[in-house]
Amino acid sequence: MNILILGGTGFLGPHTVNAAVARKHTVTLFNRGKTNPGLFPDLEKILGDRKDPQAIKQLAGRKFDAVVDTSGYYPRHVKMTAELLAPNVKQYVFVSTISVYADNSRPNADETAPVGTLPDPNVEDLRGAAFMQAYGPLKAYCEQAAETAMPGRVANIRPGLIVGPDDPTDRFTYWPARLDRGGEVLCPAPASTPIQYIDARDLAEFIVTTIENGHVGVYNAVGPRHEHTIGDLVHACRAATTSDAKLTWVDTAFVLEQGIQPWMELPVWVPADGDSAGFATVNRDKAVSVGLKFRPLAETIRDTLAWSRTRPADHRWGAGLAADKEKRVLEAWHSRAQSSTQPS
Repeated sequence: MNILILGGTGFLGPHTVNAAVARKHTVTLFNRGKTNPGLFPDLEKILGDRKDPQAIKQLAGRKFDAVVDTSGYYPRHVKMTAELLAPNVKQYVFVSTISVYADNSRPNADETAPVGTLPDPNVEDLRGAAFMQAYGPLKAYCEQAAETAMPGRVANIRPGLIVGPDDPTDRFTYWPARLDRGGEVLCPAPASTPIQYIDARDLAEFIVTTIENGHVGVYNAVGPRHEHTIGDLVHACRAATTSDAKLTWVDTAFVLEQGIQPWMELPVWVPADGDSAGFATVNRDKAVSVGLKFRPLAETIRDTLAWSRTRPADHRWGAGLAADKEKRVLEAWHSRAQSSTQPS
């Protein structure tokens, strides 16, 4: 099959290219040529900015069996691209996010759950916190733009946290690397808090499977197949190393009191209560029924750690708890515990 990928050289993109090529598909890339430009020298590359109406005209008249959009964040851009390609493309696969859902308090939400909205759906060029706040609803509007342009021919794939080798965010890599470093490791209690993630390579394989089988509609692409907890992740990371790591489980209330941010400072983990009670329990049955598969957690950890070890020692981490802050909070935790056992 002939596949066009919008993007293709960041994190998920290369894994998708590799999966498609390994399964004997022909791949063309359309991107700005700024991120990892040396990747895939044997593939056709069309240089252009998808936000530029003149640039995307290079795609006019080109016929593809499917287009994979890994780089759509604003609905106007998705609308522009999908409308241009609609006459000559059989299927549009849009990589969205489970962040589209308006309510994270309800466990086991499936693809029919309501999505978020914005006062102005046409807002663009957001930065920082403003972008993150609007990210989910904007992705929902992107889904709708693609479906409007190509009704009945769109697969909207909603992954959760995408992890694995080459992840630039460090939102999973922190844990294998932290356990590998050894010493006392601050872990958020209870260990039974659920987590969800998907290896980028599994997501890439699912994208290609979706194209090969012509699946359309909405799919929650989250894993693993069965419920995992932060305890499962931390212990699996510990088993993957030979370090002297010692786990110290600190109550959620104390973690928050110390100003530690869930998700960014203690990655993957969000307390399973209140507005976040259903955050890590999104239903993935529909995607599994049409071919989504998951590799073992141990394999993801092993490969992510091996990749992480190749990075420079002065790599600036995008997520994770700073060593000095971890030490300070652990000292405060132990001091509190000792004080509570002193006779009055």
